[in-house]
Amino acid sequence: MQSAQKSVPWLLAGAALLALSMAATAQQPRPPAPPAPSAPPALSASPAPAEPAPNVAPQRTTASYANWILTCQTQPGPPSQKACEMGQMVQAQAQGKTVPFSLVTVRHPVKGQPIKLVIQVPTSITVSTNVHIQTANADPGVTAPFARCVPTGCFADFDLKDDTLKKFRAASGNGKITYADATGHDVVVPLSFSGFSPAFEALAKE
Repeated sequence: MQSAQKSVPWLLAGAALLALSMAATAQQPRPPAPPAPSAPPALSASPAPAEPAPNVAPQRTTASYANWILTCQTQPGPPSQKACEMGQMVQAQAQGKTVPFSLVTVRHPVKGQPIKLVIQVPTSITVSTNVHIQTANADPGVTAPFARCVPTGCFADFDLKDDTLKKFRAASGNGKITYADATGHDVVVPLSFSGFSPAFEALAKE
């Protein structure tokens, strides 16, 4: 028996990804800081400390490819560090307000490692069910389980193997993401593949 499907008005909001904040890379809590020593260490002669580095904000650049946004953030060094990802956000209409709902990101490919696509949805989920991505209704699609949940949402990680990546790059229309909410109802979220291929090509060159 199939579960009922939830009907929600959606709005693609690719341009809203200026605030991606590299969400897929900062989901784990930081370890606690070590306890402070009970007494100050003995004083000893040492070279004068270097001047502290100026508090320079990371530099962020964005580029639009239809419904996908490529975002790169460079952290000043030395050495400088650059992190890039492409993403697409979907917003929902709820009680007369437009609110962010889902976020799909593809991280910069790392040589020798699988390409990662990460889906973030609200925390109201059925954990035992998989997340399903299709490029079209006739596409059997690919699935992945939920990997983790934090207060800001739940995440499913997909390894984009060569055949899946090729299919995503060839697609240009509207696909969908399907998962079950906490009540067991199917939630179907639109996923546009318009601009996916040029965005991924630009991401791979970064």
